Amino acid sequence: MGGELLTIGVFARASRLSPKALRLYDELGLLTPVHVDPHSGYRHYAPAQLERARLVAWLRRLGMPLARIREVCALAPGAAAGAVAAYWAQVEADIAARRDLAAFLVDQLERKDPTMTEHRDLAAPLTLRCAALTDQGLVRAVHQDAAYAGPHLLAVADGWGPEGGPAAAAAIEALKPLQDQDLSSADLLAVLEEAALRAHRAVPTGDEATGSTLTALLRSGARMALLHIGDSRAYVLRDSGLFRITHDHSLVQSLIDEGRLTPEEATDHPQRLQLLRALGAGTDFAPDLQLLDVRPGERYLLCTDGLTGVVPSEAIEEVLTGAGTPEQAVAALVSRVHEAGAPDNVGCVVADVVEVQGRR
Repeated sequence: MGGELLTIGVFARASRLSPKALRLYDELGLLTPVHVDPHSGYRHYAPAQLERARLVAWLRRLGMPLARIREVCALAPGAAAGAVAAYWAQVEADIAARRDLAAFLVDQLERKDPTMTEHRDLAAPLTLRCAALTDQGLVRAVHQDAAYAGPHLLAVADGWGPEGGPAAAAAIEALKPLQDQDLSSADLLAVLEEAALRAHRAVPTGDEATGSTLTALLRSGARMALLHIGDSRAYVLRDSGLFRITHDHSLVQSLIDEGRLTPEEATDHPQRLQLLRALGAGTDFAPDLQLLDVRPGERYLLCTDGLTGVVPSEAIEEVLTGAGTPEQAVAALVSRVHEAGAPDNVGCVVADVVEVQGRR
């Protein structure tokens, strides 16, 4: 038997996998030796296993997670080829998303460095010209989305369950007192976090699970604080393009992050509506909080998944770029949802950052 089999050292050199990696793949059941000496523990492999080992090595060089490699190795060659193609399409999509995020972060950081930006009078007063619109859609029997737009506060919420509509409305009502408070930029995050807890407690509880997403922006001067929990979204349109500034707290997003699901597969996933974080019962209350620097000329969008679930980001960017006013933008976005069948409620807010003329 020993002459027919390859020692782990020989097999490692032939497969271009290290002995350490082979031991790990054995523990994971990914590449099991055909014989392990009961006394010494030495692993021996059959020459026929080299093809699988080389495939594992190539897939690891692609960056494929081990759990997904195990799935690919269990497939017939044709199906495995399709799985590798789908994985690489996901990688390219992730790279594009990270590239957009990197551009957004570079822009944000450059704004904090006066030597890298054009001088602007930071004392120049800013305001938000904004509009909010919700729509029941063409399929749902009840309307459970809520939206609010004011010169200091923007918010959208998407409720679910028996009292989903009241939950979304209560979440936004908990934030509305912030609209009239005189806040410094240093206080924004702390104040918004406290309001988020009030919103969480305001969600009605009953015999069945009721909850809501909540995405909001609170402005003071040239800064805005972002609050986000759930799968509603916030975007900003700048000269360099449209950037998504929130990350979905959903099961399918976690599967995408882990490399177990492609963005395309997530669209039709049976658990695409399951949230990991939200307001109310049955999920974790752990909102994301972030501070943003804003400039005149930027356009912000907050929306529920009734928009992003049926209208692609390219079409959203087209609408936001072409609409002359926030009122026109929200109307055009809801129109695009109806063109796509409007299977869900939709709520959206569009706000333009503008300088207040004549006040210095």
